[in-house]
Amino acid sequence: MDYTDVKYEVSEGIATITIDREDRFNCFRGRTIEELLHAFKRAWADKGAAVVILTAAGQKSFCVGGDQKEMKEKGTYGASENGLWEIDDLHNVIRDIPKPVIAAVNGYCIGGGHVLHVICDITIAAEHAKFGQAGPKVGSFDAGWGTAYLARTVGEKRAREIWFFCQQYTAQQALNWGLVNKVVPADKLQEEARAMAQHAVALSPGALRFLKHSFNADSAAIFGQAKMAGDGLAMFVKSEEAREGNTAFNEKRAPDFSAYRVGSAMTGIVKRK
Repeated sequence: MDYTDVKYEVSEGIATITIDREDRFNCFRGRTIEELLHAFKRAWADKGAAVVILTAAGQKSFCVGGDQKEMKEKGTYGASENGLWEIDDLHNVIRDIPKPVIAAVNGYCIGGGHVLHVICDITIAAEHAKFGQAGPKVGSFDAGWGTAYLARTVGEKRAREIWFFCQQYTAQQALNWGLVNKVVPADKLQEEARAMAQHAVALSPGALRFLKHSFNADSAAIFGQAKMAGDGLAMFVKSEEAREGNTAFNEKRAPDFSAYRVGSAMTGIVKRK
């Protein structure tokens, strides 16, 4: 595959996959997901790669989720060449690849980008990195891995706080919550990620493979929830409510969701005139 949205390189037993859309804060579209999926499968099959580092171009952003400008312009995030939106496949390959995956977070880690780092086995963050969710701000959500696995990582109360209020948290706060493993100066991020990866390069690949499968086994049932949530989101993003979130984001104004608040169980959603 000829990559346009990502970069892939292998050296010293470490595969580095870089989201390369710095001009869009490394947000993803269908093409980005397709290339990331291809790159992870490439690393899976590459005998020269024992560990994978997922990172992004520049110093401002790791990933801020789906490309809202693309959504505004085209009505979707765009599909892969095969016509599919393959975010579930990407989440699964990050979990299933029998090699440790380290997220090196170099800036804003928001929305769908936040889900990506949570799914990775390890997260190392630059001191200036910011973490959080934004889905409800723009009429979107991830009610699969983004909620259920996040709750396993930081606990129910923290996970609900992250999703219900859409605030941003510092790298130090994320470290205190167990959301990241290590915080380092920005200019040391890649060096520290590679240093950690090199420890795993020297270890038994068979042992690491079994360990990763073992860690994943307990949360594997979330996959079914993720598929249901994905189908629900695909329907929800076509609603007036979701369009208001997307339009407000692109117009750089606060969204007005007041017309879509839920009324009583008998009346359902009440749209005010």
